[in-house]
Amino acid sequence: MTATPSRIRQKLKPGAVVRCRTRRYLVEDVQAPLEPGADTVVSMACMEDDAIGQRLTVFREREIDFEVLGESSWEAVAQRGFDQPKQFAAYLNTLRWNCVTATDAELFQAPYRAGIDVKAYQLEPLRKALQMPRVGLFIADDVGLGKTIEAGLILREMLLRQRIKRVVISCPPSVLRQWQEEMASRFGLAFTVMDRAYVAKVRQERGYGTNPWSTGSRFLISHALLRNSEYSAPLRVWLEQGKGGEDQAPVQSLLILDEAHNAAPASNSLRYAIDSGLTRSLRDLAPLFEHRVFLSATPHNGHSNSFTALLELLDPARFVRGVPFEPGDLDTVLVRRLKDDLRRIGEEFPERIVEPLSVPKGSLPADTPELELSRLLQKYRKQREQRLLLGGATKRQLNADRLVITNLQKRLLSSIEAFARTLKVHRRSLDQKQEQRRESLAASGAQLDLLLGGVNNDSDLAELTEDELLNLEEAQTRAALRQTVEADQSDLALLERMGEIAAANRSLADPRIKLLEKFLRSHLCPNLGEAKAIWNPTRLLIFTDYVDTKRYLERQLRQLLGDADADRRVASFTGGMSEDNRERLKAQFNADPDQEPLRILIATDAAREGVNLQNHCKHLIHFDIPWNPSKLEQRNGRIDRKLQRAPQ
Repeated sequence: MTATPSRIRQKLKPGAVVRCRTRRYLVEDVQAPLEPGADTVVSMACMEDDAIGQRLTVFREREIDFEVLGESSWEAVAQRGFDQPKQFAAYLNTLRWNCVTATDAELFQAPYRAGIDVKAYQLEPLRKALQMPRVGLFIADDVGLGKTIEAGLILREMLLRQRIKRVVISCPPSVLRQWQEEMASRFGLAFTVMDRAYVAKVRQERGYGTNPWSTGSRFLISHALLRNSEYSAPLRVWLEQGKGGEDQAPVQSLLILDEAHNAAPASNSLRYAIDSGLTRSLRDLAPLFEHRVFLSATPHNGHSNSFTALLELLDPARFVRGVPFEPGDLDTVLVRRLKDDLRRIGEEFPERIVEPLSVPKGSLPADTPELELSRLLQKYRKQREQRLLLGGATKRQLNADRLVITNLQKRLLSSIEAFARTLKVHRRSLDQKQEQRRESLAASGAQLDLLLGGVNNDSDLAELTEDELLNLEEAQTRAALRQTVEADQSDLALLERMGEIAAANRSLADPRIKLLEKFLRSHLCPNLGEAKAIWNPTRLLIFTDYVDTKRYLERQLRQLLGDADADRRVASFTGGMSEDNRERLKAQFNADPDQEPLRILIATDAAREGVNLQNHCKHLIHFDIPWNPSKLEQRNGRIDRKLQRAPQ
């Protein structure tokens, strides 16, 4: 099969751009046929990012898809004529301005090239970054101050100054699309999301052996995939190709790490910090980037060893894991401002008003299920701990038992529904342990992270469905109990009594539901539950730690609102949702309340970081209080932001 006559007759010269074999090439040489009927020999250089400069020589008439796309020659330039003097002067002055700002750290271009209303305080990270020969900056501003904008300004300025060519942004999975949209709409920068779908597309179009990272220069990737060697290994290869020489560090590359505290090693003591998968991955990849920008509103987890390990990923020349550092070293790389600090210099932010929805002291009778279960659980904890100590239990057995009891306490504080499920697993696991007392501890190395609290939005577990998550929680409870001692008759009696109380009350409305109903009538819907309920044009965000409590809230709200109204007014934001469903739910919650009936969003901690929900929501309720106070601040940051429309 040969090319069409129209294509053959097209004039071809060196300098022309052509498409051949699905790729663009620059024509370098054209050898005309030596005799009639012979073929034209064309020598070309590839213009695609993944094969730039690779040469190809073909017989033009034998190529099926050979097509001339355009020419680049001085003749074509001269045919356009010359610019008017004023127009050329404007162009020349622009070139001069760019040359000046490329060398002067105090003159910025990015704020004038961005579609945003830049605040003065947002320029400080940019100023600090440009003064660094190699950017190593930790932006730790308060939640909602615009860390994404500040990072985007640095990124845009570095691109304009031609200091970077390759950019990788790593963030939690739930905000990948949000980052992509922010970079495109506010800075005019297109980013490719590196995920399974994109890798499959590259392999289908360009071959299985193609490195997907080599197909572009700006990528977004989730923390979960950055931990995966299937993505990190090709990334390493791509970055090493950008080295200035065999013994030189990679050049003109930038890493932006959002929610960087997720990369800090987990600390279980004051001496040791245990590396997570993300920590290990970044320990290998971070040195391959010439420039690094970390973002986190909660950079310090209370353990200095863990914090220095995180700083070492940012700047290993200044910080060494486990070695104390001078305050001046931290000031060099850290930008940290709180809303209160900025208010004092004239910046306007909505005022956060914290109002406890408290059950009046002494208003609950002594036989209230929550109070009775709390007393029984405390008695159960004390007698097991005493028996463990007297029986010479190992430190490992003590820690496992305390973890299990603490998990029960957390769930009881969340809801009786959450407590009842875990208590049932607890009792069943103890019974099984008594039957298998002679077996070895099969779960000696089991992961027990779910017993420490709810699922983080950056965890691999955040992608599990609700039922998968509940099954995993049960498995971890059983694994922890295999590492501790057996129950005696007094333990079993207390468990039996707690199980009876929990089973009888798990579906009933607790005192907090009555407070929630009062709040809804005061702020969202005065005639709640009526056939023609009228809802105010505002929304409510409710956070809870556990899936069981989320489901309990859904059932209770359905009883308060009625099935028909609940279907329209209540939704849930949890892990395991598809990206499309997650984005659709965010769009509904941020839409005009006069156009969108959704009013109440129940969220687990899968939504506590990065997700912006402030458009028409100024009310947030913590139905249960997380044991880690930083979670509270991250939850509040979903609506307590610079772009919050309500003054309070």
